[in-house]
Amino acid sequence: MDTIRTTVIEWLDDTYHFGEAESLIQSDDASLLDNGILDSLGYVNLTLFLEKRYALAIDRKSLTRDNFDSLNKITRYIQSHPQYRGG
Repeated sequence: MDTIRTTVIEWLDDTYHFGEAESLIQSDDASLLDNGILDSLGYVNLTLFLEKRYALAIDRKSLTRDNFDSLNKITRYIQSHPQYRGG
């Protein structure tokens, strides 16, 4: 089953961490920024990927730590997005 979490992990593996993303993320609530998983440019690239993958228009004002700082926050944000139709 293709979950948002799995999609983000696979993207991280393919784009930044070469198969190591899952082991680098200590918890689905851990900050991706504070733990060096993503930097600001990484967040931009991840946002563009998620928009394309899920056919969403993500308002740039939504790109906050409250919405995009951990796997759980990203998953909740995408699932609650009005344009989200499932994976």
